Amino acid sequence: MKSQGKSERKVKRDCLDGVQAQRIKEEDRSIRWLRLQVDLTRAVLYQDPDLDLDSARTIVLELRKKVLEQFPGKEDTFDLILLPRFERILCERWSRGLVDGGPVQ
Repeated sequence: MKSQGKSERKVKRDCLDGVQAQRIKEEDRSIRWLRLQVDLTRAVLYQDPDLDLDSARTIVLELRKKVLEQFPGKEDTFDLILLPRFERILCERWSRGLVDGGPVQ
């Protein structure tokens, strides 16, 4: 199955009514916001030489809070998809994750 390109999605959006098109536009904006927040957080965790483990943990937990404000009810999705990525970064850099006992379950 071939994925849809941007131009194909645009054509389909043009066929939608204004309300649906606006909802899709807002959803696209929210997803871009999420991607940017995750990318920036990952960059800070990997690259800030002055960052300590406690500050890194705080950054991850604050990101989780912001994401859940933007996407209410998606706690399980965040914990299943994004949290392990951040856990891995913390373990790689500080040999400990979000909790001192090891990776978050």
